[in-house]
Amino acid sequence: MSSDQLQRLKPGQSPHEPEKATLEGKNKFLGFWFFLGGETVLFASLFGTYLALNGPESNTNGPGPAELFGLELVFIMTVILLTSSLTSVYAIYHMKNLDFGKMQLWLGITVALGLTFLGLEIYEFYEYIMHEEHTFTSDAFGSAFYALVGFHGGHVLFGLLWIVTLMVRNSKRGLNLYNAPKFYIASLYWHFIDVVWVFIFTVVYLMGKLGG
Repeated sequence: MSSDQLQRLKPGQSPHEPEKATLEGKNKFLGFWFFLGGETVLFASLFGTYLALNGPESNTNGPGPAELFGLELVFIMTVILLTSSLTSVYAIYHMKNLDFGKMQLWLGITVALGLTFLGLEIYEFYEYIMHEEHTFTSDAFGSAFYALVGFHGGHVLFGLLWIVTLMVRNSKRGLNLYNAPKFYIASLYWHFIDVVWVFIFTVVYLMGKLGG
């Protein structure tokens, strides 16, 4: 990387799109879309498996979706995660305006909301396992449910670690042409996680509750 890439950017300086100002940044952006294609295939496979195994014949040793799910908690989780997507938009807005401090602030809020969502998801699993005695090995429906939602939860955790690592490593460096694409791609990844959750909320929880 060149010294120009590592030079700290300040408000009022150009470029206004630091994440795409260099060839390296554009290549990272392109590579991310290939990575996202693979992630989409993985989630599509898990969704297909869940849809095939959430019928009455698959939940023989426990409650089905209609009996198991409570939409109140899941709705709160959805609002929190969608709000975190909005705060990440604010973070990237300030990044494009080369305001590193405000970008860090909004990324911190995004992380706090993501941790809240993850905590509620762990609580939800605890309730199902301890109170409903419905586990990963209870039946085919349980295996498909925990695999899909747990896989998404793992992605949330990974996204949080990604953002926190970027924030900590660059806290003293500030914003430059080398790390701007990294912040931008991490934000895109977070949006992807949110979009997947919208499908989970609709296909797993909403259709499961109303379909019962």
